[in-house]
Amino acid sequence: DLEIWKNREVVEDGRVDNPIAQIALSEALMIEDDYEIGEEVSEQVSFESEFGRRQVLSIRQHLMSRIADQHRDELMKRYEDRIGEIIHGEVYQIWRNEILLQDDEGNDLSLPKSEQIPKDFFKKGDTVRAVIKEVTLKNNKANIILSRVAPAFVERLFEQEVPEVFDGIITIKNVVREPGERAKVAVESYDDRIDPVGACVGMKGSRIHGIVRELKNENIDVVNYTDNTELLITRALSPAKISSISLDNDIMKASVYMNADQVSLAIGKGGYNINLAGKLTGYEIDVYRDEDTFEDDVAIDEFKDEIEGWVIDELKNIGCDTAKSVLDLSAEDLVLRTDLEIETVEEVLEILNSEFEE
Repeated sequence: DLEIWKNREVVEDGRVDNPIAQIALSEALMIEDDYEIGEEVSEQVSFESEFGRRQVLSIRQHLMSRIADQHRDELMKRYEDRIGEIIHGEVYQIWRNEILLQDDEGNDLSLPKSEQIPKDFFKKGDTVRAVIKEVTLKNNKANIILSRVAPAFVERLFEQEVPEVFDGIITIKNVVREPGERAKVAVESYDDRIDPVGACVGMKGSRIHGIVRELKNENIDVVNYTDNTELLITRALSPAKISSISLDNDIMKASVYMNADQVSLAIGKGGYNINLAGKLTGYEIDVYRDEDTFEDDVAIDEFKDEIEGWVIDELKNIGCDTAKSVLDLSAEDLVLRTDLEIETVEEVLEILNSEFEE
């Protein structure tokens, strides 16, 4: 329902400058006989007498449009102030390139495919947690975009699960991710009595388990932050054990030396470990074997006549670029870290072993 009221101020006769906002005293007394100068006269505007059907429809459309614009602007401002926060939404429509959710007030939220963890699978009615990434205008409507792959999502999860992070006793210095695969989180404590890594992981991993489950079993390495670059790189490359590091600060490059059996650990499956360590520290990291481990070793490329090229590439991807670096790993480890079948791995190991037996 809609009513329109016209409010006008009572002025002396002959002093009406604006007939929309003012009314002469004599005219006001015809409406009610007790009006005085300075008072306000309220009259209801009759649609039937003052507006035609076409004008009424036009007024209605214009009013509805303005109300919608006002609601959109208020919604955008409210969500812009919350960028970086975690929000819960219920899935109500699933499309190929995005999932549409609704918040508690029924507002539409968008979770694009590119902002979903690769292992994410949702169905209608599921409750989804994500971080508010940005708010844009799309087709004259508020487009609230959520993300589950943004580093901020991991930060907010740590704040929810670790009271010391929420209280500011432990600070998250940096977060780098390969969504669904691996993440590295650098933390620092302002209280010397608190171990930041231990507090974030919790007793028997109790605190971090909830975060890992939410991230679809993404491996999370919590690293104790330090201003000592060499020490930070050493911690970032964990679980690999490093012999020595050479830094070139001009080009932000680090040469890391370690035993042959540690190289594959430093690189990690798919190279995620070394890539994330580089992003966490800000250095481009190159891994080398200690020179004394090169004796009597053979480059894996020397076996191209006996081992197919794509198999060699798989081995090199996990840091195994020499025969001994492959032989240092068990068949089970090689299957776990590569996409090779056990039969292929056993055949490769047999070829390499025969080389050294000769």
